[in-house]
Amino acid sequence: QVQLVESGGGLVQPGGSLRLSCAASGSIFSISRMGWYRQAPGRQRELVTTITSGGSTDYADSVKGRFTISRDNAKNTVYLQMNSLKPEDTAVYYCNAVILTVAMTWEDSWGQGTQVTVSS
Repeated sequence: QVQLVESGGGLVQPGGSLRLSCAASGSIFSISRMGWYRQAPGRQRELVTTITSGGSTDYADSVKGRFTISRDNAKNTVYLQMNSLKPEDTAVYYCNAVILTVAMTWEDSWGQGTQVTVSS
């Protein structure tokens, strides 16, 4: 099995910053794409950003220039640096990873979610 554990959420004032982390563990052979999604109350889960194993990134228009995704392949960890936060960034943030297990099967894995609240 594979497990994703997120950390770093919390309450921050508008204009502030937060850094989320997500560590993958378990029967991992390699990790392909990693990313972050979010879900606000009453809304569908939406893609925030993704990063490939080679470091290519993609961002939702709403976060471009404010959020930065990065990963440490040696630690099987992905990060999300969030700057200039706005109230509309308030959501539960979920980590996602496409993982090739040691059994040579692909798994689309999700973290448990971490709450980010932007409010004064």
